[in-house]
Amino acid sequence: MIRRCLPWPDARLRTPAAPVETITDEIRAIWTDMIDTMEAMPGVGLAAPQIGVMLRLAVVDASEARGQVVRMANPEVLHASVQLRPHDEASPNLPGVHAQIQRPRAVTVRFLNEQGAVEEKDFVSLWATSVQHQIDHLNGKMYFDHLSKVKRDMLLRKAKKLVN
Repeated sequence: MIRRCLPWPDARLRTPAAPVETITDEIRAIWTDMIDTMEAMPGVGLAAPQIGVMLRLAVVDASEARGQVVRMANPEVLHASVQLRPHDEASPNLPGVHAQIQRPRAVTVRFLNEQGAVEEKDFVSLWATSVQHQIDHLNGKMYFDHLSKVKRDMLLRKAKKLVN
């Protein structure tokens, strides 16, 4: 089921999400809705708080052909490359605007997978960017928090004009 993304500045987008204790059928159903929502955007990732579910859940699929979704609960970056990669980032929570963000080009992430097992996985390029973007959402951060105050204020003013 496609879920509605919360509109910025909903306070839940600034609230850290709660850890997931165990992987249940309910958690798997949330992941399924998140994938449906991500594909409908279309996007390369989605975090549960973006749809108002305040749990540390994320999905990422940066594959060319799609269908390679990685489901994550409680993702955390264990290692990040020194080399940065610029990418134009956006969010369905703040439609119509985007900004170039510099993030580590590669990351190693630990998370609970859909079987409930702890998994460590390396992500590179767009996959790495998306995973980091989703983890930011789980921590109550938005991509534009990586911008200078001047650039962030300009982006938010532009977004506000698009809504009004």
